[in-house]
Formats: sequence, C-alpha cells, structure tokens
Amino acid sequence: MTRRLCSLPRQPAPSFPAGLTAERLGALLAGRRMWVNGTVLHYCFLGAGSDASVIPVPGTAELRRVPWNGGEEQREVVRECFREWQSLGIGVVFAEVGDRGEAELRIGFQAGGGSWSTVGREALSAGRGERTMNLGWDVTAPGERGTVLHQIGHALGMVHEHQSPFAGIHWDDEAVYAELAGPPNFWSRETAYTNVLRTLDAGEASCSVWDPQSVMVLPVGPGLVLEPERYRGGLRPSGAPSPADKEFMLRWYPPAGSVRPAELVPLRSVTLGLGPAEQADFTVEPPETRDYRVGTFGDADTVLVVFEERDGEPRFLAGRDDGGGPGNAVVGVRLVRGRRYFVRVRRCSTWGSGETALMCW
Repeated sequence: MTRRLCSLPRQPAPSFPAGLTAERLGALLAGRRMWVNGTVLHYCFLGAGSDASVIPVPGTAELRRVPWNGGEEQREVVRECFREWQSLGIGVVFAEVGDRGEAELRIGFQAGGGSWSTVGREALSAGRGERTMNLGWDVTAPGERGTVLHQIGHALGMVHEHQSPFAGIHWDDEAVYAELAGPPNFWSRETAYTNVLRTLDAGEASCSVWDPQSVMVLPVGPGLVLEPERYRGGLRPSGAPSPADKEFMLRWYPPAGSVRPAELVPLRSVTLGLGPAEQADFTVEPPETRDYRVGTFGDADTVLVVFEERDGEPRFLAGRDDGGGPGNAVVGVRLVRGRRYFVRVRRCSTWGSGETALMCW
C-alpha cells in the first residue's frame, strides 16, 4: 500500500510579462524559488500554547484543537536531517533559533495535518506566526527519516522529481485518485493532482534528466504507473539525497568562498558581468543612518537580497527579483551607521547580455 506522502498546498501561478521565451520563463520559474547562495536559513520549532490548528472532527459538526508541538525525539531527527543536507558541502547554512521572529523556517508537528513545506523563498511570504513546514506523523518511526529530508529539500527550493516532464511517467489517473483518497493519506482529487499527476514545466524541474532515486520522489505502491513498464511495481526512492540531488544543490549553492566580499560604497555604481546562475556578493557599511535604495540596472534577469549582519550571521532584511519585466530589482531599506550589511545579486537566466550594474543610494 502507498505510504503517507508529502502534500504540498497548491500555490497560485506566478505572474510574468507576456511574450517571454520558454527558456527565459523556465529560468525565472526556477530562480524565483531558490535562495541566494550564502544565505543562513534559521529554523525554529513551534510549540507555544497558542500554536495549534482547529479542525473539524470527521463525520461530525464538532471541532477539535490540534497542537503543533512535537517531542524532543522528533526535533532531534529534524536537526540530524538538517546536518545531513549541510554535510553535502552546500553554501547555504542552517542555524536553529528559539525566536520565531528570527526564523525563515518555522516547523510544526500537527498530527494528521500532513507533511509539507513551502518551497524555497515561498517561506518569506508566510506570516511570522505561521508554519513553513509541518511534519504530520511520527518521524522517529522506521523509514520516516526520508520524510524530513524530503521536506528540507523543498525548503531549499527543490520540487517533486516524479512530476518532472523528463520522467515520462504515464499514470493511471483514476487509480491514483482512488488509492490516495483512502488511508493513510485521504487526499482530495485536487491534492492528488497537485502532488502527483500534474507535470511540471521544464523550467520548474530540478534536473534535465529523470532521477528515480531522488529524495524528492514520492514512494508509491504498485498499480499506479502504467509506463515506463519497470515502474509498474511502484516508485521506491532511496529516502536520502541521491548523487543527482547533490549535484543540483551544489550547482545552485556552491561552497562559500573565504574571500571577503568587495565593498559597495553608497552613490558609487559597480558594473557586473554575470553568467547564468552566477552571483556577486558585496558588503555595505553605511556612512550615515537613513533610508536607502539598493538596486540593479541593465537588462539581466536578477534576484537581489540585502542582509544585515547580527551576531556574526547575515539576517535577511529585504529581497526582490525583477520578475522578467522591463524594470529592475530594487529594494528600499533602512541602514544604520556602524552596522554591516551584505548585498547579493544573482542572475537567473541567459536572456540579455548579462551586463548589469549595482548601486546603493
């Protein structure tokens, strides 16, 4: 029988200008969910008395309150899985914090609420009191470590590998709906379509080839896949990051260098020549406390993020991408004299010359 599966909520389709080429649109779809390299992702566990969901009791008109807190054993499994992703050598760092206001990733353990995560930078759109990840069953049970690794993969920006257009999977749609409508998932048709049957656009896929051993493949039982024939017995990924997963992560998040970033001096522009997925990093030490604008100029598709250094770590302050439109990525931030800030610019696509400029003013 099919196991409990990851149930990502359906997200509204992103809006891009009309007339973009398929390559440029695909690059923007992928780039919009990925963090800039060098980001420190702070995570916390939600467990205050008010952290709970009120849900209907099936078959009745009653409601019940289900808390989000999890036991220490479950939390330790999550910590171990963060360390496993970190051990790949990626340039994104994970740090646990106790204050949810400091956390980009906020983790709950609502029993029966399914296991899911926001994908990459979607976490920044969630309210500070909301979860960005939920683990809806006991992840200390045998074989459930892969559930946590899978959700952290989503938090890093990865999508479901079995939905890749390069997989060539022909599902038995009605069999999928019937199987997932029953225990242990109890999914609606919309949830089954969103998480299994919908084929991703080529630009959304993590890799250009199908990786059946990816940690981002959902394990499903026999009778749901019609083609390729060898998967009629089900999909059985390893439950850990595969070599292709590691390659993808290191391509987006290469190991951080030890060279100190160049200084971005207010009112002086810096010319950049970035290749696709290349990133430039700068420090800013403002000469006075005031409101500033930090932005790019030129025809490259870019993501721009500003961090403030606190306790020796970069903390997210503001970010923007140009969305493939005619404008540029610009943010307004208040910078304080005596503090250090980091500005990171990443090019998303091959469109345009790649020539762009950065300025703080």
